Amino acid sequence: MELTSRTLVYALTAVAAAALLGTLWLWPRLSRQRPLPVLGRLGLLLATQLSALAVLLLSVNNAYGFYSSWNDLLRPGGTPLALAGAKAPGAAPEGGSLVVPTEEGGLGTVKDVLPPGPPEEVGRVDSVRVTGTASGLSDQLFVYLPPEYFDPRHARERFPVLLALAGYPGPSLHLVEGLRLPRTAAELGADGRIAPTVVVMARPTVAPPRNTECVDVPGGPKAETWFAQDVPAALRSAYRVSRSADSWGVFGYSTGGSCALRLAMRHPEAYRSAAGMHADYTVPEDRWTDGDLFRGDRAAAQQSDLDWRLKNLPAPRANLLLVSTRAEDDFPATQRFLADAQQVAAAHPELTVDSIFLPDGGHSFETWRRELPATLEWLSDHLVPPPDREPRS
Repeated sequence: MELTSRTLVYALTAVAAAALLGTLWLWPRLSRQRPLPVLGRLGLLLATQLSALAVLLLSVNNAYGFYSSWNDLLRPGGTPLALAGAKAPGAAPEGGSLVVPTEEGGLGTVKDVLPPGPPEEVGRVDSVRVTGTASGLSDQLFVYLPPEYFDPRHARERFPVLLALAGYPGPSLHLVEGLRLPRTAAELGADGRIAPTVVVMARPTVAPPRNTECVDVPGGPKAETWFAQDVPAALRSAYRVSRSADSWGVFGYSTGGSCALRLAMRHPEAYRSAAGMHADYTVPEDRWTDGDLFRGDRAAAQQSDLDWRLKNLPAPRANLLLVSTRAEDDFPATQRFLADAQQVAAAHPELTVDSIFLPDGGHSFETWRRELPATLEWLSDHLVPPPDREPRS
């Protein structure tokens, strides 16, 4: 049974209820102050509390995605699959469903990922596994291919790419189910509001349960190398996508938004445009980052601090979009970063900075879904149509 299965939660809820009823029934029979009755009462209390705690922890994990599998929970970091590049499966079932691997090694189905219809009308979402040769990391990604990808008239064309990053510690499936990204991209494409674009969905938690903030951790996982080198290389080897960074963008929400801005500012040779939805601008020092990701390396910490980069390093050749709400707790930090970035951009035209601020909304999928269409339109407007075409066979 999968770690994130609702059936597991229901089963443990039944166990907790049975433990509670058993405690109520047996407690009077164990009322004597002798060693065995006392041990019996302690056992009943322990069983009741442990079963209730298990239900609570599983429910929280399912809501926030701290661990996406038993492997993530029991073997943090996992063992990378010996798979080079990306391996695309066959077409997903018709009717807008998506086939995803299960913990038992089989396949499960996520419904209503896309509007109903064949790939040439609504596109397709692939579930792929990528192992990086430069970073040694491995993870599952979802890839949305627009309808034009299957149109014979576009058979020799390459497509622009958007890399979408979930928040920490959520799985990439949150982009499919919580943010509803494939369906939104398909609907915007059908209305002509965004150009035909390949959308790749990933999670920043490439070494669970640790939060790497998409940086190369000294002596640890090379998350920055994974996103800046391995993911683009794998996608270019498996799909008809552009080779030019001008046609590549990256965006995300929460930690994924921070990663997106950091990748574009540090690696404009990989991603020229980025949008950060409710992002942070410094790498936090907390329990999820093990206190200090950089292990005292001040220079490395500064390089990943977006505020410091703006004030101390040459302006990157990048297009940046800041997305948030005026009710968000960290909105003052977003305002400060926007003001600093606009000041730099005024003197350096290679950097452009825009913003989208809603009057209300919190740190939630409900708010991010409201911001998503405008974010995708902005990114599409800043992705240069790929100049490269497939050679004739």
